Amino acid sequence: MTPSPAPSGPSSAASTSERFDALVAEADAVSVDGWDFSWLEGRATEERPSWGYARAMAGRLGRARAALDIDTGGGEVLASAPVLPPLTVATESWPPNIARATALLHPRGAAVVACGEEPPLPFGDRAFDLVVSRHPVTTWWEEIARVLTPGGTYFSQQIGPASVFELIEYFLGARTPEERDARDPGRARRAAEAAGLEVTDLRAERLRIEFHDIGAVVYFLRKVIWTVPGFTVAEHRPRLRSLHRLIEEEGPFVAHSSRFLVEARKPEHPSTGLR
Repeated sequence: MTPSPAPSGPSSAASTSERFDALVAEADAVSVDGWDFSWLEGRATEERPSWGYARAMAGRLGRARAALDIDTGGGEVLASAPVLPPLTVATESWPPNIARATALLHPRGAAVVACGEEPPLPFGDRAFDLVVSRHPVTTWWEEIARVLTPGGTYFSQQIGPASVFELIEYFLGARTPEERDARDPGRARRAAEAAGLEVTDLRAERLRIEFHDIGAVVYFLRKVIWTVPGFTVAEHRPRLRSLHRLIEEEGPFVAHSSRFLVEARKPEHPSTGLR
C-alpha cells in the first residue's frame, strides 16, 4: 500500500507551528537540575564511549580508601557506584546541584562541598588516593597532583575537541580553529605531565548524537549550558523554529560528541619534586 503524501498548505503549516510551540514550551518548563538525562529518552540518542566510565570508576572506588569526585553535578554518577570508600567527598559549584547531590550522597556517607570553579581545591595536600571527575569544566592539574597521595590516581572522562559543534555552529556560526581544538587530549597529557603526573591511559572517541524533536534540543541547551552560553528560548526562537522545520522535513538533527578518557598517576618517590 502506497502511503498518503504528507499534508501541505496552510493547515499543515499551522500544525507544524502548533507542534513547535508545544514542544518548546514543554522543554523550557521542565527542571534541568542534576545530571540525569532520562527526560530525553525517546527524543534523543547518543552513542556511549566504549570504555564504560561509570563501571570503570566504580571499580576504582571499590579499591580506594579516600576519594574525591570533582564537579559531581547532581551526584548521580558517583551514587551509581555500589561501594564508596570510607572517606568520599564530592565538590560542586551550582547551588541546585549541590542540594540534589547532598540529598543523594549524604545517605551513602559522602559529603558534598560547595566549591567554586577556580583553584585551590579546599583540601589539604595528599588527602586522596583517588580523584575522579566526569566532564569537569576545567582540569586544574597542579591541584589534582597536590591533593593526591603518592601513588594515587586521577581518573576522568572529559569533553574532547569540537564536541557537538554541529549544534553550536548552527546557533553561533563558524568557530575558530583555536576553539575547535581547545580540548584536545594531547593538551591534557602535556598539562598532566607538567604537573608531575604520569599518564597511564589516554583514549578518545567521537560519538553520534541524534535529536528527534526540537524539545530535545531546547532541553539539551538548557542543561548543558556551555554549549550555547546564555541560551534562552526567547533569544533563539527564530533559529529554533528553523531547526524544527528542518527536523520535521529531513529527520533527526545529527551531531557528534567528542570524549576522551584520561588516567594519570602521581609517582610514589619524592625525587619527582612533587609534594
